Amino acid sequence: MKKNIKAFKQLLLLLLVLVVANFGGHYFFKRFDLTQDKRYTLSPTTLNIIKTVDSPLYIDVFLEGNFPPEFRRLQDETRQLLEEFSAYNSNIIFQFVNPIEKEEERVAIMKQFYERGMQPLSITVDDKGKQSQEVVFPWATANYGDKGSKIALLKNLMGASTEQKVISSVQHLEFAFAEALNKITKEKQKKIAIVKGNGELDDRYIADFLQTVRESYYIGPFTLDSVSKQQPVETLDALKKYDLAIIAKPTEGFSEEEKQVLDQYIVNGGKTLWLIDDVAINFEDLSNETGQTVAFPRQLNLTDMFFAYGIRMNPLIIKDEQGIPIKLATGQQGSQTQYQQFIWRYSPYVYPISSHPLVKNMEGIKFEFATPIELLKNDIHKTVLLTSSEYSRPIGLPATFSLDMVTEETRPEDYTGKGLMPVAVLLEGNFTSMYKNRVLPFKEKDFKETGSDNKMIVISDGDVIKNQLENGVPLELGFDKWTNNLYGNKEFLMNCINYLLDDTGLINIRSKDVDLPLLDKERVYQNYTWAQMVTVGLPIGILIIFGFVFTYLRKRMYSR
Repeated sequence: MKKNIKAFKQLLLLLLVLVVANFGGHYFFKRFDLTQDKRYTLSPTTLNIIKTVDSPLYIDVFLEGNFPPEFRRLQDETRQLLEEFSAYNSNIIFQFVNPIEKEEERVAIMKQFYERGMQPLSITVDDKGKQSQEVVFPWATANYGDKGSKIALLKNLMGASTEQKVISSVQHLEFAFAEALNKITKEKQKKIAIVKGNGELDDRYIADFLQTVRESYYIGPFTLDSVSKQQPVETLDALKKYDLAIIAKPTEGFSEEEKQVLDQYIVNGGKTLWLIDDVAINFEDLSNETGQTVAFPRQLNLTDMFFAYGIRMNPLIIKDEQGIPIKLATGQQGSQTQYQQFIWRYSPYVYPISSHPLVKNMEGIKFEFATPIELLKNDIHKTVLLTSSEYSRPIGLPATFSLDMVTEETRPEDYTGKGLMPVAVLLEGNFTSMYKNRVLPFKEKDFKETGSDNKMIVISDGDVIKNQLENGVPLELGFDKWTNNLYGNKEFLMNCINYLLDDTGLINIRSKDVDLPLLDKERVYQNYTWAQMVTVGLPIGILIIFGFVFTYLRKRMYSR
């Protein structure tokens, strides 16, 4: 009888503890992340974005189907991340969907994904030597009210293995979803000016970039024409209303009045993104009967301006063994033109090696006739974001370039000590006006010699922002229609804009490191039976042993 009363008290105490714990858990929310790399601990910026979701936000993840282990891991990591999102805000609702589950709708569904710019991926599933082809959609969509955004789950790392792509993608997941949610939940606030008037790229060549930027920011053209019409002060006042000015591949020189407008815009806190071609040459110039053209320095009249800010654009062209592939006609077979792929050494394939969150964990960027940037000593802090490869060197100008250069032979010693030239630099600090202690091109009563803390990014190739055209229709920025390769130009430029305008710390999420160990498939195949015993038999064996021990102890306790 006493034993029964004691057992009843223990049961009652257990129920009381459970009720208190459940009641406390309802009012005091806390999640514990026991992973070494804290991969499931959301950043404060992500949590702030999640908290702003005050109505249902639906996320559809299309990573569903028959996958190899690498993609299954990406699927699991995505699900666990979204479970964290949903745990902090129940308005975030997600589901995993197989878009081609119904075979009869397969073609129509794939067409819809292509039209939305969400290309599927064909992968080989290897099951103990038996190979089969599967189509994977490494994409997700987020919808909030009448706003929507697509989210790429798999990083496009050219030349990387599937395992490397998955590891890179997992590190990028939180930023990818946080950026998408921030885009569709936050109202536009910042304004961007696309500077015109000095032969910058036509809108059709930056159409995809403009469309992408317009999703998050107000954007509009801004011409410097009024400066030449004796209205420089009014032009400066109008430009100051914008938070960021983008100067995309100017081909005509800037007047001193125009430079003073841009200089005072910078000194007064305006952010700038410069994409400068300091050399007059385009790849299209080679599409003539001779297949060659001459490159020479372009006179933009910006040398003294950049010098004052702490950099120098050298009128040289970078030759890089890590170039992008191009296709050239090599002959005829019947009525069909035969094409062969070559490496074009004057279009560097720049792969970020910097740990700065702006470029960390990002795919390579396509450059075209890039020029090196020289860093000068002054009080401005400079961060090299992108460099040419170790096997690169500068070419002096003027110089003749031809398509025949794809066949020239090179030696490693040709590049010794000449590579790793900066092609994209971030400048941060208090910028000093280039017109300090100089006669001003036009009178300005509010002229400032030194500004407050500011930042700008300078890229030594205007074609980084340029999209290709197909029958006059703009293609996605970074996509090469000749080789069907997709480069990271769009992501890089959007990161630049978000960093220059970011006041929420969103870009810092990219600095997160995730350690994702993956199985060695070759070793698993070689020791398949042993692997099965360890992964399947061992847990069952432990459970059986536990059962015997538990039964023995139970009999021994109640036999007394």
